[in-house]
Amino acid sequence: MGDLLTNSKARRDYSILETYEAGIVLRGTEVKSLRAGKGQLADAFARVENDQVWLYNFHIDEYSHGNLHNHDPKAKRRLLLHKSEIRKLFGLGSVKGNTLIPLSCYWKGNHLKISLGVGKGKVEYDKRQDLRKREATRDIQRATTKLVRGR
Repeated sequence: MGDLLTNSKARRDYSILETYEAGIVLRGTEVKSLRAGKGQLADAFARVENDQVWLYNFHIDEYSHGNLHNHDPKAKRRLLLHKSEIRKLFGLGSVKGNTLIPLSCYWKGNHLKISLGVGKGKVEYDKRQDLRKREATRDIQRATTKLVRGR
């Protein structure tokens, strides 16, 4: 079905070392709002606290038909992972320069899943190198398609 939400800045600003799939604890109005596609992962990040993984700054718009029991759009939300994965994330996240970043949010059956990546921040010249590589592969693709069409 594809991704519901993606964090477009994540792969640009970070080199992703490992990825994990995590469930997320949500309230009813949050689920309804996400089914309508009303959310943003742009500034979100995760932390390991007290043997639990928490997702911060995951903005889920308030449900339009909600009442006084509507949710807080920027509330911290608990991610569901196995204990061994949490311990591993704690070790990887405590290394200087590493960050836990949500890459995408998608439905797997009736369950909402978050793809969580362990990323190391890129410096400006790393970003330029990636851009050069992308342009070089595009140029090669164009040249090969011209050769194929020319025959």
